[in-house]
Amino acid sequence: MHFKRIMHLKDSFRGIGLLCILVTPLTLSYAGLPPVVDGQPLPTLAPMLERVVPAVVNVSTVTRIEAAEHPLLRDPFFRHFFDVPQGQPRRENSSLGSGIIVDAKRGLVLSNHHVIAKADEIRVTLHDGRTLEASLIGTDPETDVAVLKIPPENLIALPFADSDGLRVGDFVVAIGNPFGLKQTVTSGIVSGLGRTGLGIEGYENFIQTDASINPGNSGGPLVNLRGELVGMNTAILAPGGGNIGIGFAIPANMARAIMEQIAEFGAVRRGLFGVSVQDLTDELSSALDIQDRNGALVTTVERGSAADEADLREGDVIVAINGKPVGSATDLRNAFGLLRVGETVELDVVRNGRQRRLSGRIADPYRDFVTGDTVAASLEGALLGELNPRDTVPAVPVGTVEPDSPAWHAGLREGDRIIQVNGQRIGGLRDIAVVLRTSKGLFSVRIQRGDDLVLLARH
Repeated sequence: MHFKRIMHLKDSFRGIGLLCILVTPLTLSYAGLPPVVDGQPLPTLAPMLERVVPAVVNVSTVTRIEAAEHPLLRDPFFRHFFDVPQGQPRRENSSLGSGIIVDAKRGLVLSNHHVIAKADEIRVTLHDGRTLEASLIGTDPETDVAVLKIPPENLIALPFADSDGLRVGDFVVAIGNPFGLKQTVTSGIVSGLGRTGLGIEGYENFIQTDASINPGNSGGPLVNLRGELVGMNTAILAPGGGNIGIGFAIPANMARAIMEQIAEFGAVRRGLFGVSVQDLTDELSSALDIQDRNGALVTTVERGSAADEADLREGDVIVAINGKPVGSATDLRNAFGLLRVGETVELDVVRNGRQRRLSGRIADPYRDFVTGDTVAASLEGALLGELNPRDTVPAVPVGTVEPDSPAWHAGLREGDRIIQVNGQRIGGLRDIAVVLRTSKGLFSVRIQRGDDLVLLARH
């Protein structure tokens, strides 16, 4: 068995005969049944869908990729003799997904990060047929959430539900654009909650559903029977590439918390608490005099960290965070991942068989960084850190980057790691300042962004 992104399967249906049953507000059919049976109206989701579907959009992207160049084309004489145009040849990739209008006044649209990743153009097609250019406010690859903005004109938004109130067995409806087909609706139930360890995201707390989810459903809504957003479809379990009724959605509460940070800051500002934890085993529970295996065992507390200041100690078992039970180390990690810098966190811990409550504050991971303008004017707007001596490849970490600042226009983004400046390896902030002063300007920066090496060139 393996997991596949819904979007990654979009080409698999070409040339294959498909039998699809579409259910939309415009195509609902009752196969000739009367409107009532024994004086009772037939059950239908049509009224709810008529309210919900206008908030579901199609998201299409265009990504331009430099094509491989023949070695002869690198010869200037050859290019001139055969009148070959300058510049790298490019090819375009396109993809389709779904999105959810969640704020009609601001024109905010939720979708998946993997739907719009590396896109050069993003277009949103509304239920009424309008196609609008969308701007990317920001994304969070760790939770696979992206926030887009479209002109706030005659939009209908989908209301959020409290996804913490979901129960296994609740009826849900998935809406999206699978295989590029417009507004397809499938129904099912919540099959499981809090699914983790799937290796899909950095922070996992998925809703599992048997409502059919297919390629193109990524970013579309999972709603309850009241037409409220309970989750955002993101992935399927697909042995052999087909849908087998095991789909996963990001809980609405998680998506909303991430969206609010992205809308405010352009990115998610995760803080540091300075603690490492692991799951409890039967042996550890017995040794620590814990009645069950619920909770997260503290294995390391960094000296001087927020956890240290809160008096958290190695061997403590964290059983609740901000009043919510902690079932495992993953539960705790997900909870910390949604907290903002400066937020107060209350932890219920078991220490030496007794329960106590500790309080701390989420620390700023960039508190020791310096502003880019102290290094060079061309890096103004970015926070820069010193090298980590434990890194195998020397690199200067980049903290937050203010939109529309010189550092932003240079191409730097939060989380980047600067490896070279103007073609020269750097060994710290001092080296960057020397290189830029000697070169009399910033011409190129080689960075590590995630798993990719990227060259940013100034024109």
